[in-house]
Amino acid sequence: MDYQWYPGHMTKAMRQMKEDIKLIDLVIGLLDARIPISSRNPDIDNLGKNKARLVLLNKSDLADEAQNNKWIQYFKDKGIIALKINSKNKQGIKDINNAVLTVCKEKIERDKRKGIKNRPVRAMVVGIPNVGKSTFINAYAGKNCAKTGNKPGVTKGKQWIRLGKNLELLDTPGVLWPKFDDQKIGLHLAFIGSMNDNNLDMAELAYQLIKEVSKTYPEAFLNRYGIVGDEDPLQVMYQVAEVRGCKLKGNKPDLDKTSSMIMDDFRSGKLGRITIDCLN
Repeated sequence: MDYQWYPGHMTKAMRQMKEDIKLIDLVIGLLDARIPISSRNPDIDNLGKNKARLVLLNKSDLADEAQNNKWIQYFKDKGIIALKINSKNKQGIKDINNAVLTVCKEKIERDKRKGIKNRPVRAMVVGIPNVGKSTFINAYAGKNCAKTGNKPGVTKGKQWIRLGKNLELLDTPGVLWPKFDDQKIGLHLAFIGSMNDNNLDMAELAYQLIKEVSKTYPEAFLNRYGIVGDEDPLQVMYQVAEVRGCKLKGNKPDLDKTSSMIMDDFRSGKLGRITIDCLN
């Protein structure tokens, strides 16, 4: 499959973000902890290159903890503060205020020298579709001020959210980029649900997921389905169909139902804590 998804509203969103970046002091970039490299939008990186930056590895509870720590160090080595968070249960959220003060120290001190007091830091929250930006904002703000959903494209326009006297957040729609240089990136984005599933062949997607996961987490399928991993992803799918009773008439395996189950189990963490973009 050719993994690509760039609907018209993303072009419009990027155009708006280019205008709004002039008002911004800080770019808070949410990445999916399972694919920290694949979920980095190069267009957003370029947009915020002259701004203070903070990286949040969201959904870190779904990723391999050892890999989470390696990625935190990876960004630290590049001079970028990164935190692991789980927006759903607010894990790591309380550490963000100090991180914002650290990365915006220059701006805050500059304002003080100019006699500007109590001017809030203006931060743009950016990321790919379905990375959890709105859930993060609601967790950070302590109230439901951003619309959330478990599919891409829920946030359609920008909205400002004021957090006390010191910080204002600009929520933005999730955006991808027009062309992936490496189709593996597109595949990884499809794994985590950042593309419209209706445009994808879920059986092919599950096949590719099994192929990748079996290399680094061979125990995942044994723990979840009680089956021994096979070098042939199709055989794994047949085994899962058998164990879970996903059958069509004539006792044939229902690979569509099986594929959806495998993808749902991966996305919800039922396959275990799995990082697709692994560091050595």
